[in-house]
Amino acid sequence: MNLPEQPSTFRPPSPAERPWWWRLEDAAGEEVDVPEAYAGQRFTSQADAESWVGEIWSELAAEGVDRVTLFEHDRSVYGPMSLHP
Repeated sequence: MNLPEQPSTFRPPSPAERPWWWRLEDAAGEEVDVPEAYAGQRFTSQADAESWVGEIWSELAAEGVDRVTLFEHDRSVYGPMSLHP
């Protein structure tokens, strides 16, 4: 028995639902183009955002990211924070 395909009910969260994000910068403060796996990541909480960057900071550095700045919506929360020891 074949059932008709149902439309997906999954809706990606909106920026309002995930207001926390990192600006990934080079040493001059310019945004760095990174692979899709790292680009445009948004988080529901500050703790989630901090955990994410804490887990992958060395991978970001390998992609040319020198420092990061944390935002909530359009408000800069802190940074720039160096990714170098």
